[in-house]
Amino acid sequence: MIGPASLYLALLAGFALSFPVPAAATETLPLPAGCGVAYSVVSADAPATAVAPAFPPVQLDIRTPFEPSSFNAGGYSYLVYELQLLNHSEDALAINGIDVLAATASDDELVFSLAGERLHDQLNPIGGGTLDDAHPLGAGRSATVYLCLAFGDGAQVPSRLRHRVHLHGATAEGPPIGSRHNAVKVLASPVLGNHWLADNGLALDRHHRPGLFVAGGAAQISRRYAIDWKQRIDGKVQSGDPLDVRTYHAYAQPVFAVADAVVVQARDGLPDNVPRTSAGFTPALPLSMETLAGNTVVLDLGDGQYAHYAHLQPGSVIVAPGQRVRSGELLARIGNSGDARWPHLHFQVTTGPDIMDSEGVPFVINQFRAKGADGNWTDRRLEFPLGGDEVDL
Repeated sequence: MIGPASLYLALLAGFALSFPVPAAATETLPLPAGCGVAYSVVSADAPATAVAPAFPPVQLDIRTPFEPSSFNAGGYSYLVYELQLLNHSEDALAINGIDVLAATASDDELVFSLAGERLHDQLNPIGGGTLDDAHPLGAGRSATVYLCLAFGDGAQVPSRLRHRVHLHGATAEGPPIGSRHNAVKVLASPVLGNHWLADNGLALDRHHRPGLFVAGGAAQISRRYAIDWKQRIDGKVQSGDPLDVRTYHAYAQPVFAVADAVVVQARDGLPDNVPRTSAGFTPALPLSMETLAGNTVVLDLGDGQYAHYAHLQPGSVIVAPGQRVRSGELLARIGNSGDARWPHLHFQVTTGPDIMDSEGVPFVINQFRAKGADGNWTDRRLEFPLGGDEVDL
């Protein structure tokens, strides 16, 4: 029999939020690398005052290729997005600082500033190299700025933002952007049980967040919010022969539909890889756009959003394209196929059915428990699970 609480969660799972829901948990969790608290000074040498705009305007193109959507994680409301800077001038431009401002009808309020080492860490020149005081943005060159803002202590997420770039003796301003690009889906968890790690999520020092990749003729970050679900028991992800996929705790664990949905892709038959060790790693099949994700299931969640399950166990996919599934229904099992070094479930939500030719969008899990660095457990509801510590689902 379904009780009132279970019925409520069943109805809630799969619904979309067009605005952020306040996090139920009051305890805040550590911010992922590359994220900062809004309305706080990030660097002591952050620009304190705006410099008058130059004339003619600085020939720096400032744009956000994919606008963010506010979501909750670890007791904060987050905005995760990128700026693309393109130098259209004939001279190199030294990027000294970047301000994020709340764009209002009456005035612009400073929300966040980046300067110094923090700015250089979050600037990635296209084509390689570095951007710091000794290496300005050359003529015709472009760079990506990776931004992650966490709003806490009751701070409201602005509905519109503006960006000001500080240069030597001048500033350049970009057009305003919104913070509600798409509805944030409330999902059930794709895995169940204890000892899970929501690995590689949001942190700039991991490979998902800065994973800018040209697919379908466009530079996109489909893995912007991707999570690698692994199991760690007694501090270890496996026990036994590290070359045997069956010794990894996550291997063959079931994965489930995160919402009522329609299967749009289901692929099986690709072999597992031998796990990576200190001796190296060679995939079982040559990597290509067709084999990268390994055995996969893709669900159409509606509203132009798709849930991707990658690296599944060969022979475990039990759904087919066109099939309707219910939230919590078994889909497949975790494997080590495709571009996977160790058994895990790669899970992401994007704007399209192609795992790389799409933009990653945020989502939240209806409920779970998270173990903090202090060893204490907290109940989390309607949050994106952050990486690092243990999660029970």
